[in-house]
Amino acid sequence: MQTGVNTPHAVPEVVVETRNLTKIYRDFWGRQKVRALKALDLTIYKGEIFGLLGPNGSGKTTTMKLLLGLLFPTEGQAIVLGKDATDVSKNERIGYLPEETYLYRFLTGEETLDFFGRLFNMPAAVRRQRTAELLELVGLTGARRRQVREYSKGMARRLGLAQALINDPDLILLDEPTTGLDPIGTRAMKDLILRLKDQGKTIIMCSHLLADVQDVCDRIGILYQGELKELGRVDALLKVRDVTEIRFSGGDGALVDDVKQVIERRNGKIHFIGNPTTTLEELFLQIIRESEAHPGRRVRGGISGDGR
Repeated sequence: MQTGVNTPHAVPEVVVETRNLTKIYRDFWGRQKVRALKALDLTIYKGEIFGLLGPNGSGKTTTMKLLLGLLFPTEGQAIVLGKDATDVSKNERIGYLPEETYLYRFLTGEETLDFFGRLFNMPAAVRRQRTAELLELVGLTGARRRQVREYSKGMARRLGLAQALINDPDLILLDEPTTGLDPIGTRAMKDLILRLKDQGKTIIMCSHLLADVQDVCDRIGILYQGELKELGRVDALLKVRDVTEIRFSGGDGALVDDVKQVIERRNGKIHFIGNPTTTLEELFLQIIRESEAHPGRRVRGGISGDGR
């Protein structure tokens, strides 16, 4: 899954490295108030989607702000794109989507992206081209001349992502990118993140929504009370190593009985035999797709299949 990671003939390029990174918030008198981050050691490679996972208050946003140089570490160091995180010049190569989308409500979508392009001193022709490309990417071309105050939460979130990409960054930091979105908007946001990975971008994504991280991330780090509790590839961390799953189609009940007898004869333990399930998100999106394709037709006779 990872691009440029674990390839046998290439040394992976390090984009972000933290060493003993610690942040302590103090009160007016200088006394320790909150230890938001404790001795974080982390390495993130070029071309991967890395997820920072944890409950609210676990240190995810603090980590983001330390990497951006918006906060200064109490101890330790963060190296981002080959520079110390406190060197703001490296932010020219970074895109950032904060947890809350702060946009000027009376600007249109086009004007918003043009404004952020000016902050990077982009020539007018480049701004126009980049604005058109990004509005197309996030599906807002049709709403490009509407004021942001008329945008839905999902539209504003997608425009926020577009502004984070205006400078064509190498590293993208996304803080709770799907917050407040409905299932359709959430799926669209995750698809956009995967498309950015295909373009070779490195993405760090903070979230407390487990399904979002599982769907798009190559590796994850789990934070709790400011400490890194787990680190690894998603597929490896989720694998239940002492259970083997067998899936097959065709045959009849006799075949299932034969399989059960073989497992029991070899002293195996059967935990479950039945039909596989999908996720609620996938079921919801499938129903929406089928409803759009066949207006007026009920998709199925009930979620349970018996009309209840």
